Amino acid sequence: MSTSSPEAVKKLLENMQADLRSLSMECKKKFPPVKEAAESGIVKIKTIAARNTDILAALKENSSEVVQPFLMGCGTKEPKITQLCLAAIQRLMSHEVVSEAAAGNIINMLWQLMENGLEELKLLQTVLVLLTTNTIVHDEVLSKAIVLCFRLHFTKDNITNNTAAATVRQVVTVVFERMVAEDDRFKGLADEPPAVQGNSNRRSVSTLRPSAKDAYMLFQDLCQLVNADAPYWLVGMTEMTRTFGLELLESVLNDFPQVFLQHQEFSFLLKERVCPLVIKLFSPNIKFRQGSCSSAASPVPVEKPYFPICMRLLRVVSVLIKHFYSLLVTECEIFLSLLVKFLDGEKPQWLRAVAVESVHRLCVQPHLLRSFCQSYDMKQHSTKVFRDIVNALGSFIQSLFILPSTGNTSSTSTPPGVSASGSQGSAQGPGAGAGAGLNTQAAFEYRGTWIPLMTVSVQGSAKATYLEMLDKVEPPSIPEGYAMSVAFSALLDLVRGITMMIERELAKQEQEEAMREEAEPVSSPPQEPMAHEVWEEMVNACWCGLLAALSLLLDASTDEAATENILKAELCVASLCGRLGLVTPRDAFITAICKASLPPHYALTILSSNTTNLANKVYSIQGQSVQMVSPSSESHQQVVAVGQPLTAQPQGTVVLTAKNIQCMRTLLNLAHCHGVYLGTSWQLVLATLQHLVWILGLKPAVGGVLKPGRAVEGPSTVLTTAVMTDLPVISNILSRLFESSQYLDDVSLHHLINALCSLSMEAMEMAYGNNKEPSLFAVAKLLETGLVNMDRIEILWRPLTAHLLEVCQHPNTRMREWGAEAITSLIKAGLSYKHEPPLSQNQRLQLLLLNPLKELSNVLHADIRQKQLECVLQILQNQGDSLGPGWPLVLGVIGAIRNDQGESLIRTAFQCLQLVVTDFLPTMPCMCLQVVVDVAGSFGLQNQELNISLTSIGLLWNISDYFFQRGEAITEELEKEEAVLLKQAQDKGEPLNRPFHPAPPFDCLWLCLYAKLGELCVDPRPAVRKSAGQTMFSTIAAHGTLLQPPTWNIVVWKVLFHLLNCVRKSSTTADKEKIESGGGNILIHHSRDTAEKQWAETWVLTLAGVARIFNTRRYLLQQLGDFFKAWEVLLDHIQSAALSKNNEVSLAALKSFQEILQLVTPIKDTDKPDGLAAMDVSSVLMESLQGSGPGRPLIRSDSLAERLAQRYGVQPSLPPPGEEIDDSALWWSAWNTWYRVGTECTRPPSGGPDKLVFVPSQPFLTALIQIFPALYQHIAGGFSMEDLKKLGVILYGAVSVPISSDSSPFILPSYTEAVLTSLQEAVLTALDVLQKAICVGSENLQVMYPAIFEQLLLFVEFSCKPPQYGKMETKHVANAKYNQAEWVALNYVPFAERSLEVLVDLYHKTACHKAVITEKVLQNIIKTVRIPLGLKYACPAESTWKLAVSSLLKVLSIGLPVARQQASSGKFDTMWPELANAFEDFLFTKSTPPDNLSIQEFQRNEAVDVEVVQLISTEILPFANFIPKEFVGRIMSMLNRGSIHSQSSSFTEAEMDIRMREEFSKVCFETLLQFSFSNKVSTPQEGYISRMALSVLLQRAQDVLRRFVEDERLSGRCPLPRQQVTEIIFVLKAISTLMDSLKKTQPENVDGNVWAQVIALYPTLVECITCSSPEVSSALRDALGPFKDFMQPPVSKVQNGES
Repeated sequence: MSTSSPEAVKKLLENMQADLRSLSMECKKKFPPVKEAAESGIVKIKTIAARNTDILAALKENSSEVVQPFLMGCGTKEPKITQLCLAAIQRLMSHEVVSEAAAGNIINMLWQLMENGLEELKLLQTVLVLLTTNTIVHDEVLSKAIVLCFRLHFTKDNITNNTAAATVRQVVTVVFERMVAEDDRFKGLADEPPAVQGNSNRRSVSTLRPSAKDAYMLFQDLCQLVNADAPYWLVGMTEMTRTFGLELLESVLNDFPQVFLQHQEFSFLLKERVCPLVIKLFSPNIKFRQGSCSSAASPVPVEKPYFPICMRLLRVVSVLIKHFYSLLVTECEIFLSLLVKFLDGEKPQWLRAVAVESVHRLCVQPHLLRSFCQSYDMKQHSTKVFRDIVNALGSFIQSLFILPSTGNTSSTSTPPGVSASGSQGSAQGPGAGAGAGLNTQAAFEYRGTWIPLMTVSVQGSAKATYLEMLDKVEPPSIPEGYAMSVAFSALLDLVRGITMMIERELAKQEQEEAMREEAEPVSSPPQEPMAHEVWEEMVNACWCGLLAALSLLLDASTDEAATENILKAELCVASLCGRLGLVTPRDAFITAICKASLPPHYALTILSSNTTNLANKVYSIQGQSVQMVSPSSESHQQVVAVGQPLTAQPQGTVVLTAKNIQCMRTLLNLAHCHGVYLGTSWQLVLATLQHLVWILGLKPAVGGVLKPGRAVEGPSTVLTTAVMTDLPVISNILSRLFESSQYLDDVSLHHLINALCSLSMEAMEMAYGNNKEPSLFAVAKLLETGLVNMDRIEILWRPLTAHLLEVCQHPNTRMREWGAEAITSLIKAGLSYKHEPPLSQNQRLQLLLLNPLKELSNVLHADIRQKQLECVLQILQNQGDSLGPGWPLVLGVIGAIRNDQGESLIRTAFQCLQLVVTDFLPTMPCMCLQVVVDVAGSFGLQNQELNISLTSIGLLWNISDYFFQRGEAITEELEKEEAVLLKQAQDKGEPLNRPFHPAPPFDCLWLCLYAKLGELCVDPRPAVRKSAGQTMFSTIAAHGTLLQPPTWNIVVWKVLFHLLNCVRKSSTTADKEKIESGGGNILIHHSRDTAEKQWAETWVLTLAGVARIFNTRRYLLQQLGDFFKAWEVLLDHIQSAALSKNNEVSLAALKSFQEILQLVTPIKDTDKPDGLAAMDVSSVLMESLQGSGPGRPLIRSDSLAERLAQRYGVQPSLPPPGEEIDDSALWWSAWNTWYRVGTECTRPPSGGPDKLVFVPSQPFLTALIQIFPALYQHIAGGFSMEDLKKLGVILYGAVSVPISSDSSPFILPSYTEAVLTSLQEAVLTALDVLQKAICVGSENLQVMYPAIFEQLLLFVEFSCKPPQYGKMETKHVANAKYNQAEWVALNYVPFAERSLEVLVDLYHKTACHKAVITEKVLQNIIKTVRIPLGLKYACPAESTWKLAVSSLLKVLSIGLPVARQQASSGKFDTMWPELANAFEDFLFTKSTPPDNLSIQEFQRNEAVDVEVVQLISTEILPFANFIPKEFVGRIMSMLNRGSIHSQSSSFTEAEMDIRMREEFSKVCFETLLQFSFSNKVSTPQEGYISRMALSVLLQRAQDVLRRFVEDERLSGRCPLPRQQVTEIIFVLKAISTLMDSLKKTQPENVDGNVWAQVIALYPTLVECITCSSPEVSSALRDALGPFKDFMQPPVSKVQNGES
């Protein structure tokens, strides 16, 4: 019910009246004036009530009068009356009907009562009511009231004392509340007073409003009083205590900060009065040092610090700092510095405790701390207050451990049995005594100092104990551990507060930034850097101190919960530093956690290096140095694990405690939750984790997850059950840690990867040089990180795989095995991951993923390559269809095989290749087909496994089939790609870099295939060469039609000829050493037992293949521009093969030669006689030529080839009808080659007989010569004498070559049979072909006849002189021993004889030819035939001279008539002497017939002689006039000689008659005679013949007779030899015959000389008479008889007019 409601007013009036009545009653007796006053008061009230509507206002107006009776009542000093009056006055006050004047009166009355010491409590109550119900009391009145209360406070009565104290506090509050209300009232109206300037010097109070003025005066006097000065306003104060004054000051400052902040007057008071006061009062505490007694050294005794004042001062300071920091920046700096000093170890224990409590109060106000930092630490010349506070706390904590607390006995290491703040009430964590039933108290222990930990305040609030002890005068005793506990809380609160504040603001800022970016993403205004700078400064200022303290506490902590809190604090700071980018502090805190996780003194370089930097920093705080404490090892911790340290050298074991594990979990937590901010300190974290994992014996399993290893792994690893249950959890957290890397941003992820990589590098270095188990932590975690970050694998792929590739090259098997495992798992995962966009559309990524697979090829370790290839196999099986642009890479990997790798690798790689060729050719881009060819080729070339080489050649064949089947599709795709590439190349201004450019791309594919096969054709292994060669020529034959004509150019030059060059080179340089066996027990045939022989086979195959292509693709090739050049090169190859010193090769070369010569020049179909048949070449030769090469293979008429041809606009490759291709040049080139081969191979070797020489084989020579007829038909037109001579040389040479004795049985017939060898047949056939060609040829051809004759004549000579082959010794075939390296001369007789027959035959046909005549062919024939004729019996074969004679006779029968016709021309002049010599040599041979010659034989031989003489008589002598005289003369003398017996002296008597060749002599003589007296003298020439004949005959007779007479005389009685007697008889008979003939002849025909010669014979005849022989006598008688006719000269006719 409000006091102004009608009811309340009514009630008031009633009460007042009642009060007055009772007052009048009480005072009736003793105090009549009072009674009267009371009664008049009743009347007064009634009149007021009656007259006024607003009764209260009226009452107030008249309140002085209304109150008067009561005041008088109080004046009676009668307790009862006084109480009644005071109650009444209070009632009036409570209804606010007391005016200012009345209030003054009331106060005065109360003052008197106070002075009299009456009703003290009631007085206080009344004052309170008066001041609280209204605001009318001001100035002196107010001050009087306040002084009244103060005075009552200092009474002896305890109750009054306390009540008065309370009242004073309330009154002070009221005064200030009034001022606040007043300010509120005037807020909107008056101008605001200007804001407070900190340094304002204003002291005037005149501007203050009433209530404000009161408050000002009051506060000013409070300061005066505390300072022990006289008050200005509170007049009448008698005594005052400092403690009370300080409490009042504190309450005002704490409750009404805005008053001081808004009014300059008040803030001035603060600065000018309060602060100096506080500083002054602090002085005893500052100067005091514990333990320093007042000695003579200090003359003035030091005032001892006084607990109550000191504690209150600290409270005031706390309030000042809290509320007026902004006003009192400088002053606060002083206060804070003082506060820091109070923490000194030298200060009393209680002082340090209250100071710590004060510091704690600051620590829970992070914003305040921030202000300190801004105002002091960040200013240049200011004290680093914030830093000092933190450092002071740190050094305080350290001092507690180092200096055992003075005056505190219980600093033993044993905790007190029961502590007041036992762990049950611990608010530190989930219960400090976690152990079941163990009530161990939480405590810190360090180097023997044991300090219990108490629960001092709830986290985040600073509930002080000693700062609240306002009732204590004596310093309290501080329980052990209290100060430590407060300091610990303060540290934790400080960390928590700062980190939360900064993180909140950071979050807000990030949010704003995000919003701003959304609003305007382009230009974001620069961030105000101030906030960041402050945060960084705060962290920089405090981290060292914090770290020092926390590390020490962490080391000393024995309580799990406390440890947890410390770790949490370290983690928060580390994370905050990370967010702010402060690397050093971040790393320092992380290092601390890391060190705590590892066993004490564990050698881990990365940590030591970090802490050395820190350990060298010593923080000096107010002259006290704070050191970084190194952990003490003697902790009483529960050991949970024993394991081996991870070091290069094996060492002892190390132990892990529960705290280590706890720290490890914090570390995991840090990495897990704050990984983003770790940056480079990932190194620290991971290095530590790696070591812990190692000590705990966790090993990597699939996917990089670490699992507890088996106990066997480390015999010295001992784990307690406690930790065993933890291991799976730790392992799990570890995995989660790396799984959570997917939430890191890219930069942090890179830091993580880098850290893992450098860890791994260390592990690698450790693992060098020993095969000890390496630490695989880093590799396993790299794998795990890669696997979870597949969605952004691109950003980490390069560093990740680059490092793993290095791991793969590590010498330690296990290490590199895991490297390979990791890299292959990542590649497989990467390829199978569903990327966005998919890999098929993101080629760059796909290539990136596959790249490391390729890099693995550079690793030399087989196990890694094995893994790599297995990975390829899996990729092919799983993703083969979608590899796309990755194919070149994959193929590169498959193809990166080397010979030093061993079979198994090559086998695995080959499996991959087989899979590719069988399944994936259609799915890969066509550009890769070339790579497939290369790879297949490289498998062919490897030499580890022959079967793979051979199979790969098969694969090439399959690939070629695939090209063939898919030709069109491939062509299209390749051309598209080609266009793109070409454009790129043009843009760059470079030529297109592609093998075999500018052939069309599809053709290039084929060319690559051929080139690869070409390489395989020169492989060192014969089997590979053979297989490759067959495949190559088969593919060219089968699919060559697909190539464009220009491409054939490349095939010919770059593939075929290149191959021929290589094979030729290898063959000529091949080793001739015998190969013992073909590896294993394989026997090698003797024809292949040297490398040279094996290469020979290759050369044969290759040459044949190329020749066949030239043969079958002739039309196509001829349209190429340089066919002639190609032809020349091919011929050159044929030539070098033919001239190689290997019979197999040379023979095969000729077969190839034959094959290309079958290329019959295309003629118009209408007139196409069969060239060979027309020439009538012997059928044998035809067969041999046709048999050597297969017929022209069918040309594929595939639609594909046609379509391709149309595509490129090329006509099918047949010549247009009606046009002949001029290819005479080709044939001449072939002829030159043939000539060179012939010349080279038939040239006799130079050098002595001992030198080893190569002699061409008969089949080779035969083949060579057999080629000529085929070749000749192409060159017949231009074949000249020059060429014929060349041919002759070769034919001659070929026939001269001997045979080796071991092949002679196969070539030579038995010596007795006169058969020609096939070579000789071929030679004659060649000449035959020529002769026939000349025969039907033109006139100018016929000049060649003589040359052919000359050639044949050379051969004829062989019958008597076999040709020599250089200086080689040849044996007669009969004497050659088979199977020795001897050379056997052939039996040339049959050949020579056949040549002679051919010659005669030819002469028969050509005797009249001009050339034959001019070139003296006949003479040459005679000259040659003369040799066997002359040898006669000495000829190697008897048949020879017989044939020679018969041939001579035939030739002469044809030739002599021609010679006679040409006599006048003199062309035969030289022939006659030759002929004469021939006759002479034959008829009078010097050789003797063999002894065993039968008489029949002899007679047959004589018949031949007779035949010759008959020829002379019929063909020569009758035409003597056409024949040179000398010749006739020689013939005559020959006949003459023949006519006289000429016998050999060896005859026996018995054979004498026969052997005398009487028949021959007779014929000679008759011929002589016949021509002596030819009566039909028609020409002088004939007469000349007769004269010659006679004179010769007579001369002869004369000689014989004379010799006979001589011999007869000398012989005496001895008879002369039989033959001489016969001769003389023969001469005598001849003379008688002559005489008869002379008689018959007409005298004029006989020359005078003849008569003279006849007559001259007479005396000689007469002398013979003495002869004793009857036969001679009888013959003499016959001879002398006719002389009777000469006894008288006959009468002659007149001559010349004379008789």
